[in-house]
Amino acid sequence: MTIDAEEAARHKAKMERRKAVQDAEVAGKTIEKGLLIVNTGPGKGKSTAAFGLILRALGHGWRVGVVQFIKGAWATGERKALDAFGNQIAWHSMGEGFTWETQDKARDIAAARRAFEKAKELMADETIRLIVLDELNIALRYDYLPLDEVVATLAARRPDLHIVVTGRNAKPELIAAADLVTEMTLVKHHFAAGVKAQAGIEF
Repeated sequence: MTIDAEEAARHKAKMERRKAVQDAEVAGKTIEKGLLIVNTGPGKGKSTAAFGLILRALGHGWRVGVVQFIKGAWATGERKALDAFGNQIAWHSMGEGFTWETQDKARDIAAARRAFEKAKELMADETIRLIVLDELNIALRYDYLPLDEVVATLAARRPDLHIVVTGRNAKPELIAAADLVTEMTLVKHHFAAGVKAQAGIEF
């Protein structure tokens, strides 16, 4: 593709204006704080995005924590890979499977409570800078934990602690308390075409 001198000059001027606006916007952001991040919605990728953020944090030398509220029995690729970081990551799979698998609400409630107590323990550990509470939204959706208690606990985190909550159907109260909310939108999913969950893609 050939770009003539006039078009190149117009593009350069346009990008200079855009850079000035962008630089001014970035310079105006001065607050640094621990974020409450929520990844929700019916689309695939909520936990995957959270684990990607863990990788970024580990790359900066942070110590991170993971509490899995539902997927406890799964041997996942991300768990195997992140185990290589040793004590830099504290990983706790506390769930006993999805509620349609356990079919025992009292057992699910007890497992969710144990997971939340572990989450609070990690929140109190000042060596940890990022915590992923994987599928906490599912536990809240089925009322396995008191919503008010969970939201209050997350809101009261120490100022430099980042927390990511994943799972479908995030409660409005959690969304209101969050600093960043991303909704994964389902456009197309291979399950509908009969493709099974595959190692390296789903787990």
